[in-house]
Amino acid sequence: MNPQHLPSGGQTWFREADCSVDDFASLIETSREMRPRPRLAADVAHAIPVYDGDALRPIVADAHRRPELLAEWASVLLDGAGVFVLHRAYDDTTAIDDATAIFESIIRSERKAGGGADHFAKAGANDRIWNAQEKLCLAAPEVFVRYFANPVLVAAAEAWLGPAYQMTSQVNVVRPGGEAQQAHRDFHLGFLTVDEAQRFPAHVHTMSALLTLQGAVAHTDMPVESGPTKLLPFSQRYPQGYVAWRRADFRAYFESHYAQLPLRKGDALFFNPALFHAAGSNRTQDVQRMANLLQVSSAYGRAMESLDRTRMCNAVFPVLRDMRAQQRLDAAQTAAVIASCAEGYAFPTNLDRNPPVGGLAPASQQQILATALDESWSDEQFADALRNLEFRNATH
Repeated sequence: MNPQHLPSGGQTWFREADCSVDDFASLIETSREMRPRPRLAADVAHAIPVYDGDALRPIVADAHRRPELLAEWASVLLDGAGVFVLHRAYDDTTAIDDATAIFESIIRSERKAGGGADHFAKAGANDRIWNAQEKLCLAAPEVFVRYFANPVLVAAAEAWLGPAYQMTSQVNVVRPGGEAQQAHRDFHLGFLTVDEAQRFPAHVHTMSALLTLQGAVAHTDMPVESGPTKLLPFSQRYPQGYVAWRRADFRAYFESHYAQLPLRKGDALFFNPALFHAAGSNRTQDVQRMANLLQVSSAYGRAMESLDRTRMCNAVFPVLRDMRAQQRLDAAQTAAVIASCAEGYAFPTNLDRNPPVGGLAPASQQQILATALDESWSDEQFADALRNLEFRNATH
């Protein structure tokens, strides 16, 4: 891995207060000047490599040439612009249109049922389909097959993650007047608060970006006025970015230097989740901007064994409560037990039932257990809370 992404000078922990927007700007500007144009790209627009899907399809199908393309994409995502665009990622957009019709019917159904809102926008501004991957598959398996029978998508995912990846997606519709997001980084560490992110050692900040590939398939034409994603090329190279992106000076730099490329229906883009980015404002009068947001996860984000952590939590809760009341455990000891027992991560979850209201992530099992101890819940109250969490996490 390029040393740029690793801790230097013995630095083990990143702190928001230590971040320098001048260093950030210097890194980005130097990277722009020094980075050569990717060999297989058809064009470079605002420092972002743009590829022609029609030209790539024979390369993707060629066992001898495919590794060269994947290596180039991996280099772009890691040390290059951090993002690339695929024009004509779909040579036939019929599957896009058919999937759009299914997604629109799902949106109508979910809105009628009181759901379907985009929890990252003002109420009523946008629509979002959580777990669009499963919903499309079950509603229209033939459309699903045609939609994902696309070797170019496979090549992009494997370039960053290798085989055995896990594909998920969420559909987002931004109506005319929909406002832009603020600059941010994405899953995993990008979904944590600053305080939470600062608890992870610096090398984990590097690792986080290697676990996920972010992508989007355009389901409509997206002129710049409709607000396609704002992107800051090379910003993924700033090691402290997961604790820096909320700072006003970093966001101001983003707003002064981002790139925004128009997309056509059937185009796609893929980017490193550590890239500073934000959805743009839809300033049109009539474009309903729809994208299928692909979130592709590494096969290796899984434990070796499966545990029934709900049963474990129910078993230890009365013991922890009683020992704390008897002052036989202090706060640090209690936290150690919770970490060894309860699930500490809110994901994966069913975001229809368990949306990240009030933040980027719902409460984890560990947080519920800690709250139950702090508030001296009864066994029954705690068990009910865990059952409710299981219901909200369940796929059905």
